[in-house]
This record gives sequence, structure tokens and C-alpha cells, in this order.
Amino acid sequence: MEQYDIIIIGTGAGGGTLLHALKDCGKKILVLERGTFLPREKENWDSVAVFQQDRYHTSEVWKTSEEKDFHPQTGYWVGGNTKVYGAALFRLREKNFESVTHFDGVTPEWPLKYADFEPFYTEAEKLYDVHGRMGDDPTEPFRSGEYPYPPLAHEPRIQELHDALQARGLHPFCLPIGVKRNEKDPLNSPCIRCDTCDGFPCLLHAKADADINCVRPSLQQAQVTLMTEMQATRLLTNASGTSIKAVEASRNGEKFVFSADLVVLAAGAVNSAILLLRSATDLHPGGLANGSGLVGRNLMKHHNAAMLAISTKPNPTRFQKTLAVNDFYWGDADFNFPMGHIQLMGKSNKDQISPDAPFFTPGLVLEEMAGHSVDWWFTAEDLPSPENRVTLQGGQIHIQYTESNTRGLERLQDTWSHILRESDDASHFIPHSIYLKKDIPLQGLAHQCGTCRFGTDAASSVLNTDCRTHQLDNLYVVDGSFFPSSGAVNPSLTIMANALRVGKRLVELFK
Repeated sequence: MEQYDIIIIGTGAGGGTLLHALKDCGKKILVLERGTFLPREKENWDSVAVFQQDRYHTSEVWKTSEEKDFHPQTGYWVGGNTKVYGAALFRLREKNFESVTHFDGVTPEWPLKYADFEPFYTEAEKLYDVHGRMGDDPTEPFRSGEYPYPPLAHEPRIQELHDALQARGLHPFCLPIGVKRNEKDPLNSPCIRCDTCDGFPCLLHAKADADINCVRPSLQQAQVTLMTEMQATRLLTNASGTSIKAVEASRNGEKFVFSADLVVLAAGAVNSAILLLRSATDLHPGGLANGSGLVGRNLMKHHNAAMLAISTKPNPTRFQKTLAVNDFYWGDADFNFPMGHIQLMGKSNKDQISPDAPFFTPGLVLEEMAGHSVDWWFTAEDLPSPENRVTLQGGQIHIQYTESNTRGLERLQDTWSHILRESDDASHFIPHSIYLKKDIPLQGLAHQCGTCRFGTDAASSVLNTDCRTHQLDNLYVVDGSFFPSSGAVNPSLTIMANALRVGKRLVELFK
């Protein structure tokens, strides 16, 4: 049993970023990743393989509270879900860190505020090559400086749409996105602005993900060891139950045990909670770090929806994901509650549309629909509830989740449909075909968070404000588990910023 100073479990937005923060601290670090490096292959850019065949999502089966099987849309790779994310990297709004009244309830106040995260947001944007422009988003929080890279330019059809929305008095803005692209020198840029970015792996390694930007550079340090296809299965405590002494893991049925002075969980909000529950002992009968009973509870995943807006105007755009709108983030004149966020998705093709089209629809019609569509993504906040939870039953992961606070999303979609009909000749709307209906089903867990919330009171939280568990003095959690509420923008940048924040704190403690 080899001894390490630090073990990090998981290499996604949290674990990969933390590794970057710790790689130069002089400690002997072991990184355990249950997946392997995502292969570079032609299927990376094949929409049938990616969306219809779920090539890069796990084949693992989870269950709903009604005992129905489903395949979660999550991937186990070096880099985690950032390998296939859309790389839209938003900061939470300042008000998201406060208690906010929604149509169906009130979100809890965070123990830390936006100002505590702002310098780490800035650092994370540099680390993940974020392109954007400050000052255009009406809900933009305070920034200590401009984005590290200028925004990606809209293609003509999207610029036309931007101008039409602006003429209506709205405030469309350039989507902050993490890609390796220099608009002034496109021939020497890894990113070629293709139509296989959002939801696809990047064959060119031009997407700013945790693997390419954090893990691989960190492996140049001699004291960093990465073990792939190594699934952590149990955390072992010392005799008094106050610290983690070792991590059990398995690879192809073979059992391994690794010891460390400090252990960090970053397996995702679902799997981190499951590992804590699976590691129950006589001293921790409800699972490790679960004195509050909140491990696995308060699962949030956002209310996400997609819409295909089919216009009479052709849309030859290739890299479509450049525009966003937050005018209705906090509501509108007739609805004094948060509604949510709107952004463009990657450009769909006929293979992405076909699963939702009637079976008799000719391929030529599908091509025509795709050629005239603009693809929109909506995110609205779901509220934390202790009854929305992750449990382990007979070794099987169960997800219990009941939707609430959906009125804002419904109003947001209706409002946007009305605006597009008036400003963009968008005469017909259908649910986006990648997902089987407008509201993304339970298996769409890409934005999972909340299962190990942080706080100052051990009775009402799992982690302290450094993201160390209240009950075990050397166990940290740095994925989306720590969120007390989810806001209504993509959580990736907040997870990255928090990992940098925790990493800085750990380096200070080591000194």
C-alpha cells in the first residue's frame, strides 16, 4: 500500500482544476479516474454516434424512485463531463449568493458571497481560455477586469438575429465560451469553429476542458501520478473515525488500496455522495460525513429545455453558440420572480432532429428543417429540496427527483417564442430532437449539484466553507456537490473557481 500526500478522486471541472492548483505544491499526488482518456476518433464528430448511440456516455444503469431504469447522460473520462460540455463558462450573479424568492419557494443564502469567488472566477477564466466581453450582459456581476480573450464573432445569420433583438430593446451579448481560438489568426488556431462542438468531444483538442487545460499539463510534474480505469469504491477511516486513512479502488475486478494524508472527492455530485454513503461504518452508520443527514440530499440539476426555432430564413451558420440573453433572468414586468437564462446551442443537423420527427418524415424535409433552424437552450433554477436525493439501495444508484419551480421556465419559453415570432419570422417551434421533449428528462444530469452542501453549521451542511467535511478532518469535496443553490447559468465555471479557491487554501495549510 503506497503512501501519498494527497489523493484526488475524479478529473473533471473540480478534480482536474484542483490538480492544476496543487501540482506545484511539492506534495506527492495520486489522481484516481474511473475512466480513461477519451479516444480521438472519427466518431468524435459523428452526430449519430454522439447523440443517438450515446457513444461517450456511460452504459451504467441508474434507477428512479419508481424503480425505472435509465442511463444517465454522464461520461467517465479523464476530464469528466468537460470532454463533451458546451464550454459556456458563466459566473453566478451576485444575487445568486443571497436568499432569492422564486415562484415556488426561497433559495438559501450561501455562507460565502460573490466577492469571495470573484478573484478565482478571474483566474478560472484565464485557465480555461474564456472569450467574452464585459459590460453587455445586463445581469453581469462585478468584474475586476476584462475577459482574457475577446468574444467569438457572430456569423452573419446570428449577427442579424442579434441586431433584431437589440432593436427590440433587449440586450443580447456574446456568450462567454472556453475554446482555443484566435479570431485574428484563425489559420494558427486549434479551434476551427466547426458545427461539432456543443455536446461533442473535440477531435482537435481545441475545447478548453479539464483534461487538456489541467490534467495533461500537471502530469509533467514528477510527483503527480494518474491512474486511469481505477474506480474508487470505498473510503477507509482510522480507528476513531475522524480521518480517512486509505482509499479502496478497483480496476478490472482487481482490488487496490492507497493511503494518503489528505483525500479529495471530485467524482460529481451523484457519485461523490454515493461513495460517502457506500463507505458507512459503525461510527458513521449513515455514511461518511453524514452527521447532518444531508449527504445525497438537495440534488439539483437545473430545469433545462431546448427549442428548435424554424424560420423561413436559411441558417448556414456553422459555429452557432455565440449569443446569449439574460433580460429575463430575474423576471419581467408581469412576473416578479426569476425566469432564467437563454443561450444558443450548437447547430443541429438532420440526424439530431430525426428522433423527434414523425417516423414518416422524409430525409429531405429533415434537411430543410435543419437548414432553417436556430437552436436555443433555456436554463431555469430548480430549488433545493431534501427529498430530491441520491441513495444507494442494494448497490444500485437511485435518483429521487420531483420537479418544482417550473413556472419560470415555462414563462421564459413562451416569452421567447413570442419574441422570435415577431422579430425573426420564426413561424414554427418544435422541441429540440437531441432530447426527447422540451424539458430535459431526468437522465440529463450534466448540471448536477447540491448533494454535499457547504455551510458554517455542521447540523445543516456537510462541508465547511473550505469544502472540508465537518466530521472528517482530512476529507474535502470540490465538485458541484457543495452548491447550496444552483442559480440559472451553467455551473462549470463556479466549480472551477471553487476548486482554485480550495486549492489556494490547501497550499496555505501545507505551508
